[in-house]
Amino acid sequence: MNFYDQLMNGYNDEWTHSGVNGERLAHRLAELAKTGWTEEGGCLRIAFSQEELAAKKLVMQWMEEEGLEVEMDGAGNVFGRLEGQEDLPVVLSGSHVDSVPHGGHFDGPLGVLSALEVVSAWREQGYQPKRPFEIVIFSDEEGARFNGGLTGSQAFVGEIDSEKERKRVDYEGRSYEEVLKGVGLTPESVASAKRDLDQVHAFIEVHIEQGKRLEKAGLPAGVVTGIAGPTWLKVVFTGAAGHAGNTPMNDRQDALVAASDFIQKVKDFPPQVSDSGVATVGKLEVKPNGVNVIPGEVELTVDIRDIKKEWKDAIVRSVKECAEAVAGEHDIKVDLDELMSVDPVEIPQDMQQKAGEAAKEVLGQDPFYLPSGAGHDAMVVGRYVPAAMLFTQSKDGISHNPKEWSSLNDCTQTVHVLKRFIEKVCDE
Repeated sequence: MNFYDQLMNGYNDEWTHSGVNGERLAHRLAELAKTGWTEEGGCLRIAFSQEELAAKKLVMQWMEEEGLEVEMDGAGNVFGRLEGQEDLPVVLSGSHVDSVPHGGHFDGPLGVLSALEVVSAWREQGYQPKRPFEIVIFSDEEGARFNGGLTGSQAFVGEIDSEKERKRVDYEGRSYEEVLKGVGLTPESVASAKRDLDQVHAFIEVHIEQGKRLEKAGLPAGVVTGIAGPTWLKVVFTGAAGHAGNTPMNDRQDALVAASDFIQKVKDFPPQVSDSGVATVGKLEVKPNGVNVIPGEVELTVDIRDIKKEWKDAIVRSVKECAEAVAGEHDIKVDLDELMSVDPVEIPQDMQQKAGEAAKEVLGQDPFYLPSGAGHDAMVVGRYVPAAMLFTQSKDGISHNPKEWSSLNDCTQTVHVLKRFIEKVCDE
């Protein structure tokens, strides 16, 4: 069964109404999936590749067919503009089309094609929004090529550090400048892609949840309350390496025992602060890593996230205090280093309210609110203009994997919510 048939299998055409057409959405998802399709049925569409460029050009073609004014900026970001009834700051909606290696077909493309489906629905209904509306495809959200990410949205808001970017080398050893040249861009063009943000009223992004909350609640879509910003903390416990046979248990400074004690405690801190905070020990290096040697040093990382800065800061403090206390209890040394810290972005209450109203009107029940633990383009744009996100249910919470899946019923219902939401924001 091909991808289109998989999407259409079980689709309830009751959701094709008010100009929104699930079959058209399925067709576009399936056609876009052909660019970068892998033998495993996944997607390999790395940023600034010919595959990503082909995907952008395909969507640009669809934009033009819908009568939009289409352009690509110096960062490779694509915009399809529908003029409004009045000359007012624009409302944008979209996402990205690049993927991680062997990713899925919904992470990014669903947000782009949902915004396009809204325009298609308006065209069928003969509707023109009060404000101008633009569909946007941001470049290099995933960061798989240069181990960075969010390049397009950062260029859009003027956050690109050209000198830092020029030093980047991709996984094939190709320079940043060389890679850009391959798709008709330059470091200078990326740096000059800043938009006049005074002319942007709001940004709305649809994305798959990449989690199980909506699936467990049996709902197709939810309203995001905030986008968590990560802090990466490096923790190094230093004890004393020794012979595993000749060092008594009461005369050891075992760094791994201390690290294990610490790791067990880390999981308890986020729930003490909020129901949206998380902390993950995801990397561990033991030295000298010998079968018959007491570990003398353990280096690990803690990824700490929450949707409010004060909440995340509180978790970080607790984790640091715990590391110090554990080191003292085990008579060893600990060094702490913040490798990265990105402030979370809260979704403005009025945007949440409008999104919630739209969800209730479309789905006929109270809206489901949930945080985003992952970063998105909305996190970058939302630091400068009001931003909001809608999540679509993800089967089994799987993402960045060929098995990534959101049913066409859930996708189409999300489009209906997005359409009502955008109409409310455009009427302001």
